[in-house]
Order: sequence, then C-alpha cells, then structure tokens
Amino acid sequence: MTYAKETANSLDNPLGKLPDHLLVEIFIRVPVTDWAKISCVKKQWAKLFEGECLWQAALVKTYPFAGLAKRWPGPIPRGLSKRRFTALYISRHIFALGDEMDEIVGHTYLFLKEQLEKSSMPAPSTILHGTIIDQFISCGNPRERAHKLASLIWLAVIDNLEEDDRTLHVLKRLALEGNVFLPFPYSRSNKVLRRIFEKLFTDFRDCLNHDDYYDLLGSAKSRFQPIPSTWLGY
Repeated sequence: MTYAKETANSLDNPLGKLPDHLLVEIFIRVPVTDWAKISCVKKQWAKLFEGECLWQAALVKTYPFAGLAKRWPGPIPRGLSKRRFTALYISRHIFALGDEMDEIVGHTYLFLKEQLEKSSMPAPSTILHGTIIDQFISCGNPRERAHKLASLIWLAVIDNLEEDDRTLHVLKRLALEGNVFLPFPYSRSNKVLRRIFEKLFTDFRDCLNHDDYYDLLGSAKSRFQPIPSTWLGY
C-alpha cells in the first residue's frame, strides 16, 4: 500500500493527473474487492468513493437494469446509489435469486443487519420480523413468499454477524425472548430460532457462563425436542 501511494503521488505518474470523471471510469472496472484499498491511496480517490457520482456509474455499469427499477412502497427505503449498489451486490452474492426481488432483498438484509449490529438496543425480533414481512407484502408478495424471504434474510444475517461480545448479547436476547403468538406470516420461523441457539451453543459456547448456559438450555428445551447432542455439556 505504501508503494501504491508513492506511485499515485509521483509527478511522473499520469494516473495522478487524470480528472475525476476518467478516474471513475477506471475504478468501476476494477474488482469491487479492491475498492477499499484504492480509496486509501489518495484523498482525492477517497472523496470519489464517498460521493454519489462513482456509485451511480458503478450501478449503471454493473446492474444496468437497476435504472429501470421503480421505487417501492413499504417501511424500508431504497436510498442513494451506494446503498443500492451494496444491496444488489449482497443479493447476487448471498441469495442469488436472479429476479426482480433482488434489490428489495438486499435492502432488507442491510436493514436487519444494521438493526442488530449498530442499534444500541435493537427492537424485539417480532417488530423487526413484522417490518420485513410488511415490506414484502407491500411489494405484492403473497404471505407464504414473504415469510420464506424473511426467513432467508434472518438466516443470512445471523450467519454473517461478527463473532464478538455484541453479537453474543444480541443472540442471547433473541433466544430468550418470550413466546408471542402472532398470526402467520408474522410468527417467527422455528428454523431461524434453531439457528440462533445453534450458534450460541457452538460458536459462542466458550463465552457463556454457567447461568447463561443453563438459562439458554432451558429455553431451548421448551422449544425443541429432542435437543441436539452438540448443544449439551457445559
């Protein structure tokens, strides 16, 4: 990275003299995985990645059909070009649905992940799940498909949370939430709840103290029978 900075700042380097619109055309042809590194080379380049112009160009080049997409109703907004590009990238690389639902699924994934990772006190899962269901139903999806998509998003977000103390706290809270009867499709998926317990009893087992473990085990036994053997043993 030091060499890259020196090269970009060199007086003999033509890349450092290019106007912004040409740099944008170059950068959007570079693999997305390298964009974070590129933005660290020069302040000028970092500003390009912070602005709307580069992301709008990247959106048009990578997802040309996105320009035809209409705004949708519902509680989860679409946002500007960077947000839209990120949502489409996530949809294609995590869900691979390959239909008109791509962008909405990506935005919903971002909404849920941000609520669980960044909120100081995330809303109860029933509210988050209900918001996601409302989003898909408002876009014309039947209840069964809305519930299926919501479950896919919950599972993907849970699997992609950072393994840190905050995630441990969030997962414990989700696991110990009281059972609330809600009509389908607003009821939580048992598959999602099972994945939450699975992560706690496997990925976070060493982080659980004695009381936490047995509280979670009691909650799991009240919901699932039989309990997987991998969940047992403190």
